[in-house]
Amino acid sequence: MSESDPRWADVILVMEEKHRSRLKAEYTRLLEFKPVHVLDIPDDYKYMDPELITLLQQAVPAILMLEQDR
Repeated sequence: MSESDPRWADVILVMEEKHRSRLKAEYTRLLEFKPVHVLDIPDDYKYMDPELITLLQQAVPAILMLEQDR
């Protein structure tokens, strides 16, 4: 993540608490008024792992208040 990422983000989602801690340590001022949600998904998955995608599809809509059409 670069400094420009939290500047444009309205909401930040991370998989684990340690990710939030790292972000807050590095970008404290930029995250001051940004919601950072921990998904409680272990960071043990490879990129585009089907199981990870399913977990994200289940967790993210509720946080973003999106309707799921399933």
